Order: sequence, then C-alpha cells, then structure tokens
Amino acid sequence: MFIPTLLQDQVAIVTGGGTGIGLAIAKRLGEFGARVAIGSRNSENLEKGSAELRHAGFDPLAVQVDVRNPEQVDEMVSRVVRHFGRIDILVNNAAGNFVCRAEDLSPNGWNAVIGIVLNGSFYCSRAVGRHMIERGQGGAIVSILANYVWTGSAGTVHSAAAKAGVMSMTQTLAAEWAPHRIRVNAVAPGAVESAGAAKQLWNTPEAVQRITDRIPLKRWAQPVEIADAVAFLVSPNAGFITGEILTVDGGAWMGRGTFDFL
Repeated sequence: MFIPTLLQDQVAIVTGGGTGIGLAIAKRLGEFGARVAIGSRNSENLEKGSAELRHAGFDPLAVQVDVRNPEQVDEMVSRVVRHFGRIDILVNNAAGNFVCRAEDLSPNGWNAVIGIVLNGSFYCSRAVGRHMIERGQGGAIVSILANYVWTGSAGTVHSAAAKAGVMSMTQTLAAEWAPHRIRVNAVAPGAVESAGAAKQLWNTPEAVQRITDRIPLKRWAQPVEIADAVAFLVSPNAGFITGEILTVDGGAWMGRGTFDFL
C-alpha cells in the first residue's frame, strides 16, 4: 500500500542522486514524505536531477560532492544538517562501473571503482553514522550493490570486489551500530532499465537479449522497483531488519540449474 506519510519529515541523503536509480530513489523517498538531499560529483547531473525533483513537487538540497574525498563527504553532511537540522536516512548509491577483462584492467581503472563504491560508501556511512550516534535517535543506511556479489560475473572484477566489500561492511556496521538503533542494509539489483548504465554495460540488442534470457521473470527491473525496495528498508515497516541484503533481480542470481529446459 502506498502511504505518502510513511517517511514524513525524515531527512534522507541519496548519493549519485542526480540520475538513474539514485534519482528514482530520491523521488520515491520524497513521495513517502521525506525531505531529500542529493549528492553528485557531476554538476550537470545534479542540476537536471534537482530540476526533475522540483518538477515533481519536492524541494531538494543539491550538493556537489566526490564521495572519494572524505573532506567533501564531511562537508556534505554538515550542509545537510545545517539545511534540514538532522539526517535520518543515507542511501549509498554513487557508483562507477565498466566491463573489462581482469587482465586488461589498469590500476587506475581498479582504483577508480574501488574509490567510489567501497571507499565512498564507507566515508559516507562513517560521516552520517557519527551524526546519528551523536544525535541519539537512530537511523537507516542502505547501500546499493549488484546481484553479482553472490555469483561473480566476468568483466566486473573491480565492481564485484568493491560491492562485495560494501556487503561485508553492511553486515559489520549493522552489528556494530545496532546499539545506537542504526539499521544498515543493502539492495542488490540485477539488470535495471537505465540509460546511463546501458552505455557502459550493455550497448547492443544482442547483449540485452542475452541478459533477459537469463532472468526467470523475463524482463528488466524499472528504477522505481529498486527505489521501492530501498523505501521499504529505510521505513518503520522494516524496523526489525538489519544486516540484510535484499536481491531485486527477477530471480536471475539463482541460475538456471540442470533442468533449465523444463
């Protein structure tokens, strides 16, 4: 059931919130009543995302931030607290990815993805977690992973390693911060219809069809379906859930098994 007051007056930060899944998450949290800040290192994406949120009836705070830089992350958190008064929700969505064979992956390519996904998620979680602990009112953190953290996937060694690190971080922080009533979870999407990701990961009809054939539900997720999973995990409806990884991929992570011809 759609409840527009589910997150009433909650304050949320969504990194990578200017486009794609991040923008869908920011919009969904706003629809449930949250006040939203979006972060992005790309000023153009930030401007377009903010405009789309305002068009939808929200008043977002837009913060240009490179999550690889802990000083910029700390400043983002300070700005959000000054603007809204507090932070209740963090969504670690900022990411970088491209398909590359491991033997061809440069140290710069490896470090770029590790820096954004793993280091950035930690810097943001640490900064927001400190605020939540000091404030003493609890909170919710959700990180966006990928379904190949369970299975591995050729061409994604940098992303898979980074997101597996975030998965372990999620479970560790969930245990460590539970006494502070801070719940820490993650969502692991599969194939999502997103123009930005398509350019990097699947840019031919043949590639799209191969991926679709491996999904038992025979379709790709819409960004709002990932957003709904995040909204559930940060809401009071998930108040007894922490350290969980919710896979949202139409069953693709399970594999097809021996009798996949049935």
